[in-house]
Formats: sequence, structure tokens, C-alpha cells
Amino acid sequence: MCRTSISDAEVEHEEQAGHFWHINYPVVGEEGRFVEIATTRPETLLGDSAIAVHPDDARYQDIVGKMVELPLTGRKIPVIADSYVDMEFGTGVVKITPAHDPNDFAVGQRHNLPEINIMNDDATINELGGKYAGMDRYEARALIVKDLEEQGLLVKVEEHSHNVGTHDRCKTTVEPMIKKQWFVRMDELIKPAVEGVKNGDIRLMPERMEKTYFNWTDNIRDWCISRQLWWGHRIPAYYCDECGEIVVDKKMPEVCPKCGSRHFTQDEDTLDTWFSSALWPFSTLGWPKKTEELEYFYPTDVLVTGYDIIFFWVIRMIFSGYEQMGEKPFSKVLFHGLIRDSLGRKMSKSLGNGIDPLEVIEKYGADALRFTLVTGNAPGNDMRFYWERVEASRNFANKVWNASRFIMMNDMDVKSFDLAQLTDADKWILSRMNHIVAEVTENMEKYELGIAVSKLNDFIWEEFCDWYIEMVKPRLYNDEDKTKKAAVWTLKTVLIQSLKLLHPYMPFITEEIFCNVQDEEETIMRSDWPVFKEEYDFEEEEKHIEIIKEAVRAIRNVRADMNVPPSRRAKVYVVSEDVLIRDIFEDGKVFFGTLAYASEVVVQADKDGIAEDAVSAMTSKAVIYMPFSELVDLEKEITRLRSEETRLLGELARVNKMLGNEKFVSKAPAAKIEEEKAKLAKYTQMMEQVKERLLQLVK
Repeated sequence: MCRTSISDAEVEHEEQAGHFWHINYPVVGEEGRFVEIATTRPETLLGDSAIAVHPDDARYQDIVGKMVELPLTGRKIPVIADSYVDMEFGTGVVKITPAHDPNDFAVGQRHNLPEINIMNDDATINELGGKYAGMDRYEARALIVKDLEEQGLLVKVEEHSHNVGTHDRCKTTVEPMIKKQWFVRMDELIKPAVEGVKNGDIRLMPERMEKTYFNWTDNIRDWCISRQLWWGHRIPAYYCDECGEIVVDKKMPEVCPKCGSRHFTQDEDTLDTWFSSALWPFSTLGWPKKTEELEYFYPTDVLVTGYDIIFFWVIRMIFSGYEQMGEKPFSKVLFHGLIRDSLGRKMSKSLGNGIDPLEVIEKYGADALRFTLVTGNAPGNDMRFYWERVEASRNFANKVWNASRFIMMNDMDVKSFDLAQLTDADKWILSRMNHIVAEVTENMEKYELGIAVSKLNDFIWEEFCDWYIEMVKPRLYNDEDKTKKAAVWTLKTVLIQSLKLLHPYMPFITEEIFCNVQDEEETIMRSDWPVFKEEYDFEEEEKHIEIIKEAVRAIRNVRADMNVPPSRRAKVYVVSEDVLIRDIFEDGKVFFGTLAYASEVVVQADKDGIAEDAVSAMTSKAVIYMPFSELVDLEKEITRLRSEETRLLGELARVNKMLGNEKFVSKAPAAKIEEEKAKLAKYTQMMEQVKERLLQLVK
């Protein structure tokens, strides 16, 4: 047991398997007449003050106002009528225990019933429990049920699943109990917090969080802020040692306003930790003094937090800000989800499925961990933790690092660079970078961090590293190439801008690279954020390079289908009747040839001079041809196909023999038969392909 009061927000209601104990309460003065009640907590009958029925329930109208004998206690309690009772549930009669149930407490207030607390703070029965005093609540329950059965008052016991309040941290079943506590009245305090979100003064993201927010504020209860803990901020309440007068003040009073005594004792309770946390936006800035920090930083712009503490912290900061400062504490609240384990379970000590971030950092680095937690994530959504994802993020960091090293290895003075030297490839990557700057900035302004990271990953890894760097390598390795300086300038420009976009997600590696790749700025942290530039918007050049990329993909697909190794180069013919298309390929011959594993690139308007056995690859703008003999070593390919043919003949013979065996077909499991039939279909198709290829090669 926690042995302290807790707020409603800290109680989680979870369904548990329990029982309904049906108990007869004897009607006083009517021998042999009983009123049957059903309860899930028979031990609390020790604190019953009444039993209640619905005013309209005809079954019990004649006993309203009469007394019943409370079993095991000798006390007599009244039968009352109250609309709180559900006539259709259970027996239509409920026991009223004001000190141990909030609903019963409300009924007790309406009917002026006594409040009898029969439990200690450790959930044992106190001295009011008679023979059960000192017992744990569940120990007392068992004995009470036994005693009721012996006295013939236990009617029956039913299996019953019901929602039970448990503490959100220790998972102990919470025991409702009436006690003197300090409360904050919420009916007026909550109003500015409600209006602030309704009128857009404070924006919750994602928007669906507003439903959760208003569901809580619309059903607000007074806030219990006192805790019986050994640490925390003490309740600022002081009791006069002489007359008991209570004084609430910032400091211990010097004189009692009632009796003049100078001796006080401070309340031993501490404030709910969330009460202290609710003051965080301004108490950390020197409040209640009007400091420069408070003037500058309050209100702030964005609060980023988990959705699971919207009640505990977010709402309380909001109404505390309006109450103490007269205005909102922040303009926006961005809710992120929880990080769960690979099975989707919440990480906990009891399950032993927690992940130590320091362990992840030690293995893969802080940048990889940060990048993983944002990748594929959307505001308010939970995410599962997979080590494979962290490894993928580490690999991305390595990709950026290696690309940066390559660029620095090929660095040269580009201060006198002439923009007129830019090639189509340079303009393409600059234009792509320009659009990524605009898109990522827009995504981040909308707090779509996961989308922004995904676009950055694709741009840096695929377009910049896998395409552009490969495109410019021939120029970098050729000192005679007049566009070499343009390539280096473009590489550095795109890298630096990419690092700035990536910095919020991978701050350490980007700072290290940035400080080494340039010497104009001291740190990336204070550099200007990239902006879209009209002069880098090369729409036509983007189209040109995309045409070449399409051709490269088509060539690579054909080579992959034919198992042609990258080391084997072949002559590539680009055929198009469109002069513009031919010019595009002519201008990009240098890098196109490298990317297409070409020994030579020939661009022409028709098929003249191309061998009849040339393999073709179709694109939307041109047809690509490659001589078959240059792609494949005929003798080796024929030998390989003959060997494959022999293997497939053996497999087909084996499968046909099994499927032709009546004993196998009649006794084998259906799944095994289907598996063999699938193999037959696969081997038959493969054999047809091998024979077709052999017919093409053997003439």
C-alpha cells in the first residue's frame, strides 16, 4: 500500500475477475423477512450507514423508512429511497457506505448519514471493526464471508467481472476512504483552461487530443493536493498549538489571529508532486518576482510531452498559468506517443522489457537513437522499439559520414567558382535540394517530424549519395574536366544544406562534419536555416536527369534478370527520334555511361548498326539496346543453362514420382501434397524458361 491519498487522475480502472456476494439483511421487527443486497466488497459492510432502493421500485416501497439489522455488527441502519440506485442491476438494493465509496458519500450527504471509516491507512480493519480489527482487508473479507455463511445470511456467490481502481504506478488496488485532506476547488479554476483551448489560444496537436482534454475538464472534480509522503513541498498550513486555528500563508505566522499564541505546528502533509509541477512554466523563471527571464520566456511557444500525462501535468500547467500569471503558459502542445517494446507492451520493471537508452547510445550512438525515435513516428501515436531500426539509423549516419569524407577528400578551392559551369546533373541535385528544403521546413512547421525525417533520409541516401555522388565521380577523377570545380562546389553546397536540415535529428554528427567541411561559420547550431531559393529552381534540368535515371534503372533491371555482374561492361545504344532526348543523353554521356556499366554510349535516331541479338530495355522516352554477346559469355552461359536443365529434370522426375505414387497421395497430409504440387508448377516454369534461353543461344 502507498499509504497516501492520490488524485483521480492517478487511478486506472482495469477489469478484474471478482465475485458478487449476495447477503441477507434482516428487517427489524419482521421476523423471517430479509432484504437481499449484492456487493463486491463484503468487508465494507462493517461501515454501512444505510441500504438504499429506488423511489419508484414497487418491490421495496413498503420497507422505505424501516430499519434493517446490519449483519455481524448488531447495529441497526435505515432503508432509504434514492434515485442513485439502478433498479435493473443486481437485486435493486445497495448498501450505502459513505466512508468507503464516493457515490455512497454523495448519497450520505443527501440523507445526512453517518460516515464510518473502518480502515487504517495500511488497509487493515481499525478498532471500529470489532472482532475483525487488525486484519488485512482481504483476510477480513474471507472471515466475514465465512461468518455470514455460518449465520445463514450468505445467499449465494456469483462470478463477476468489474472495473477496479488501481494505482497507475504501483498497481495496488485503491481503497476509497474518507479522510481530511487539502483540496483545490476546481469549478472556477478550470474555466480559463477550457476557454483557452476552445478559442484556439492554446492548440493541441494532434487535434484529437482535444476530445480527451474536454472529457476530463467537463467532468472535473475538486483536486486533492495533499499527500502523506516523507518528501516534497510541505503544505503551507499552520496549526495554532493553543486553540487549533488553521492559518494558510507563505510563512509560519508569528501570532495566532484567534488566541494570540506564538506557537504553531506546520501540517506534515506534502503537496501533490503535480501541484508543484503545474507551476513549472513560471516558478522556474523567478516567479513570483517579475524577473527578466519571466518577462522574456513566459509564455513560451511549444510544449512537447507524452499524451499519458495530459491530465497530470498539461491541463494543470494551463489552469495554473491562467490563475497565477493571467495568461496561457504556452501556445501549442505537441503530444508524442509512448515507446513500447517490440511486442507492443508498455515498458516496465515488472516485465523486464525496458530499454536503457545509455545501452543503445553505447552501441549505436545518440544520433542513431534520436533518429530512430522520430523515424516513422506521428504525433500522439505509440511506436515499437526494434534494435534493427536503431541499426538502420546507425547505417544512415555512416552513409552521411562516408559521403562527407569523400567530399572532403576531393575538396578544392571553389571561391572563384562560376555558376555558368553547372551541368544538368548539378542543377538537378540543387533543384531537388531546394524542394526538400521547402518541404521539410513546411513539415516541421506543421510538427510532422516523422514525415520530414523520411524525406530527408530518402534525399540524402538515395538522391545525393546513391545518384549524384556517383554521377560526379568521373568529373572528380578527371583533372582536365572544366566542370570539376562546379561538381565540388555543388557537392559541398548540398552537403552543408543537408546537414542543417538533419541537425535537429542528428545533432552530434552534423556538428562534427559541419565544422570540418567549411570554415565560414563556427558552429552549425547558430547557422541560418536553409530557405527555398528561386535561383536553384531548375525544373527543366530535373526532368532531363529523371529521364536518364529511368534509363539507368531499365538497364540495371535487364542486367539483373540476366545475372550480368556489374564488372561486365557492354556497349549501350540509346535510340530516340526526339532530338531533345538525344541531346539530353549526349550531355549526360559521362555519368550515364558510369551508372549504366557501359563500355561505350552511342546515341542515335534509329536502330541502324545495332546487332539483331541485342537486348532491349524500354523507357518512356527512348529504347536502350545492348549487344547480347557483350552482356553474356555465350559458352559459360550455355554450360550454366545445361547444368540447370539437368538439375530441373531430376527435380521434376522426383516430384512426378511422388505425386504418381498412390500410397503417398492417399496417406500424406494435404499440406504436403499441396507443397509438392507447388514445386511441380515452379520447376515446370523454370524448365520452360531454361529451354527458351537455350533456343536463343544455340543456333
